[in-house]
Amino acid sequence: MDIKARDIIDISKNLNVDESTNFLPEEATDTAKDSSIPKEELERLTEDLIAAFKSVYDPEIPVDVYELGLIYKVDVSDDRDVEVDMTLTAPGCPVAGDMVMWVENAAASVAGVRGVTVNLIFEPPWTPARMSDEARLELNMF
Repeated sequence: MDIKARDIIDISKNLNVDESTNFLPEEATDTAKDSSIPKEELERLTEDLIAAFKSVYDPEIPVDVYELGLIYKVDVSDDRDVEVDMTLTAPGCPVAGDMVMWVENAAASVAGVRGVTVNLIFEPPWTPARMSDEARLELNMF
């Protein structure tokens, strides 16, 4: 089995996120050093993936899945396969299967992405603390 280096882009709102990219915490950049993807391309993929995630909205909440903090981790392989760990605001969400497909289709639309896998996880559980300030403002939760 051939194991390739991977770039892990952890966008957890609870981590110390690099404000210049709003995406790559220090832990992820250590992994990216072993990647065959050029830094500029990884930065472009990061920006494009964020934009794609921001196009997917929770139908019950007028905020996108990225700003809600539902995207926990994005892992990009050297072959440009993308693996996403995401959660839902509630395990019993009626559109759980649909939302996973929406996120998968959005990520797959990014130029340069070869394949996408979305994993629905519930640990750690989502809390409103994961929302961005933009989401809190939209929902009047200040």
